[in-house]
Amino acid sequence: MRDGLTAARERIAAAAARAGRDPGEVEIVAATKYVALEDMAALSEAGITRVGENRAQDLQAKHEAYGDLFTWDFIGHLQSRKVPQILPIVQRIHSVGSDSALARLERHRDLARPGLEILVEVNVAREEGKSGIDPDELPGFLERCPIAPVGLMTMPPLGGDSRRWFSALRDLAERHGLRHLSMGTTQDFEVAVEEGATIVRLGSVLFGTETGRNIAREG
Repeated sequence: MRDGLTAARERIAAAAARAGRDPGEVEIVAATKYVALEDMAALSEAGITRVGENRAQDLQAKHEAYGDLFTWDFIGHLQSRKVPQILPIVQRIHSVGSDSALARLERHRDLARPGLEILVEVNVAREEGKSGIDPDELPGFLERCPIAPVGLMTMPPLGGDSRRWFSALRDLAERHGLRHLSMGTTQDFEVAVEEGATIVRLGSVLFGTETGRNIAREG
């Protein structure tokens, strides 16, 4: 796993160089959806410090086992009823994308850790049935956020031109003065870095073939 992390950092550095960026601007979040509870310690031993979970119940179980060994992010679909469950644990939520989630954040903000960061999930490709807000709705959504967002997140369409959508998200962030861009997974993180990602969510590229076989797409 340490070799996977080293290789990912090297690929990020190369992509950043192609874009004239400092690779230090890009943070790796290890997407641990398919990492078993008992295997989490190996991530810390390999040098991974920040992890992202997709499911509230898994986040809770892993945090109970490992506490502050990691900094915890929530990267999955944010169900509004799960907001009180994750707020005491996470330092960053990547996937705020509904008014019901905003209402729960407002109601339960006293549960949040100090310095909680939220990112707004944007459905840049306007895919039907997909999480995230429409790009045209972003200005009003930002105004309604009870906690000031620090950035944007997206998941581009499967099998499409990721660069197009990453570029569109970067333009939106720049237009609204947001510093973070959470975009790029194992399949397309180098393109994401070239287009301005400050956070990449990596799974199988870090964990090797055994875990990687179970990962169709990190969240």
